[in-house]
Amino acid sequence: MIDEIQKQLIEEVADLHTMPEGAYNIRANSKMAARNTTANIDIISKEDKSGIDIHIKPGTKNESVHIPVVLSESGIKETVYNDFYIGDDADVTIVAGCGIHNCGNQDSEHDGIHRFFVGKNAKIRYVEKHYGEGDGKGKRILNPVTEVYQEEGSYVDMEMVQIKGVDSTVRVTKAVLKDKATFIVHERLMTHGEQKATSEYSVELNGEESSTDIISRSVAKNDSEQIFDAAIIGNTICNGHAECDAIIMDNAHVVAIPKLDANSVDAALIHEAAIGKIAGDQLIKLMSLGLTREEAEEQIISGFLK
Repeated sequence: MIDEIQKQLIEEVADLHTMPEGAYNIRANSKMAARNTTANIDIISKEDKSGIDIHIKPGTKNESVHIPVVLSESGIKETVYNDFYIGDDADVTIVAGCGIHNCGNQDSEHDGIHRFFVGKNAKIRYVEKHYGEGDGKGKRILNPVTEVYQEEGSYVDMEMVQIKGVDSTVRVTKAVLKDKATFIVHERLMTHGEQKATSEYSVELNGEESSTDIISRSVAKNDSEQIFDAAIIGNTICNGHAECDAIIMDNAHVVAIPKLDANSVDAALIHEAAIGKIAGDQLIKLMSLGLTREEAEEQIISGFLK
């Protein structure tokens, strides 16, 4: 059974108010709470370790897979291994994410290792949201590892979101692309208090005319710390772009580390980074409309992270 706290967490990380249509696997406090498969999407529990295998048949169109994880007991620490096998010419949406409610004194931690094997000309949209809440002294810790292996002509669009309540996270993402494959990432991140967040990306453009675009937008408040580390390796004729755009506030600390490795004269690689405070003229304009300074800042941040 899924209790009310867990339902709320699922709404936050997967935008689900009821059980979704299509395939899903809901994990609550280290146990499977609900599962459904379809004719085209099968979900199988691993036998040698904690996690699941998701098999999507070739040619599957307009279907979705939801695999949210929620922790509502203090002190849980788990590592889960999920493998996705996406058949040729499939076009699907995968919604993951983890929510932690911790009102205790022990740390709660979920480490998810996801591997994607994307078939020829397949297209996937992947959404991963992280969320934390609870007034306990125990920390909420999330360390996701994502590996993506793309065949020719495949397209992967990933949305990584962490806006509230996660005390510590190290996100590691690796992608390896073949000919004409495309890998897109849009990251949105906000830290506050003494939270720490590290995002590490490594993309190998091995196939001709492969491309990647990694865009991070973040806000760092109070005494929080963020590190954005993006490496793009171009081994043939390819296009790579990484961008970090961060708003820094209070006593926060933000680091952007570009790594471009061109092993071919035909590799076109670009890295952009901008870190700065909220522009004064933006605040003045909104405050002239009757908003307080705090309200004006929240309005700007909300628009920035959309």
